[in-house]
Amino acid sequence: MTNTTMLDNRINKQIKFEPLEATVAATEEESVILAEKLTQVAISLSVLLQVLNIAKYDKAAAFRYADRYINNIKNSKWVIIKTA
Repeated sequence: MTNTTMLDNRINKQIKFEPLEATVAATEEESVILAEKLTQVAISLSVLLQVLNIAKYDKAAAFRYADRYINNIKNSKWVIIKTA
């Protein structure tokens, strides 16, 4: 049995498998923090609901999505047209 374990370890090192991350659902408190973070910028309700739905299954993915969305908003260039 030890030989197969050593062989498996060598194969994994050669292929360079990365350990899988376990997905963890966000708690209610973390969902509130996520919602507060997103409501600091102008977002649509559908985006907020989408992020909260993601948080039900994968907290880390929801926070990454929120961060990317906020960064895109901050980096976008808005053109304001004033009417006379």
